[in-house]
Amino acid sequence: PGQTSPELPKLLAKIARNLDDEMGGAYGEILARLATSEVYDPELVPVIKAVQKKAGMKGDGVIGPRTVAALVGTSKADKIQKVQVALEELRWLPSDLGSPRVFINQPAFTASYIENGEEKLKTRAVIGKTTNQTSFFYDQVEQVDFHPYWGVPQSILVNEMLPRLRRDPGYLDRAGYEVVNARGKRIPSSSVDWGAYGAKLPFGVRQLPSEANALGELKILFPNKHAIYMHDTPQKSFFQRDMRALSHGCVRLQDPRGMAAAVLGTSVDYVAEKLKHGHSTEKVARTIPVYVAYFTAWPDMSGKVEYFSDVYDRDTRLQQALDSTEAVRSPAS
Repeated sequence: PGQTSPELPKLLAKIARNLDDEMGGAYGEILARLATSEVYDPELVPVIKAVQKKAGMKGDGVIGPRTVAALVGTSKADKIQKVQVALEELRWLPSDLGSPRVFINQPAFTASYIENGEEKLKTRAVIGKTTNQTSFFYDQVEQVDFHPYWGVPQSILVNEMLPRLRRDPGYLDRAGYEVVNARGKRIPSSSVDWGAYGAKLPFGVRQLPSEANALGELKILFPNKHAIYMHDTPQKSFFQRDMRALSHGCVRLQDPRGMAAAVLGTSVDYVAEKLKHGHSTEKVARTIPVYVAYFTAWPDMSGKVEYFSDVYDRDTRLQQALDSTEAVRSPAS
């Protein structure tokens, strides 16, 4: 509040045009009175917060680039390009997506469970960082692990844990991890000379089930070559962010119990009861495909197309490939 921008009246006009009855009743008078203001008046903060929340964003009242993009919308040309790219990507999936199914759309940062044409569950999701991108693929849900162990990937062990272990060899012992040597024998982390190792470690490390476990209280497996799965997380605050490309590649769920209940064909109460009894696993009895997809244009269940930011810049590269292919196919003039 208090900052000045000549673009603010245009933004306010766009908001005013899109007001529904509820929003109009609450904020119509303020918008009409301050319609020509170039100063971000404190009275406008609750208006911006309300519009942000309606757009599925964090209602912080800050008018940043993502807020402007969400409020002003995507240009017609951008929408056409997003749809063209989406149609190409759709060719990579089966013509019949199946029912029931789990559909993760990475640019939307959401995961849905769909059955008989109805979206039974939709939850916020965290996907891989731009440096640890979540892949585009589909598989089949096979199992739910309750209070899971977390087998630390070698990449995380080498790049993130090893520097600390060189300074503090007993760190893993105190933090609830097990270390196993090449012969499969458990050994204390403090007994290892971590400074003697580099990119290849002859040890396996796993984190025991606990409230601090990186996978939270459950994970949902669909074994694949990318080692990607859905899971809970102790980092709940990430779900309040608008840009949720924050993981090492796996898909974190805001409502993991709901998703586990959905794929198991049971209730959240059943899942809660299972969680009372420590570590266990349960196979998914039905055939449930899971799509870990990437669409910056995708229809909601009513058929209305929604548009999302190209968080990994994949649309740009795919469009370049399509343009190159078209250029080769087109006869020279």
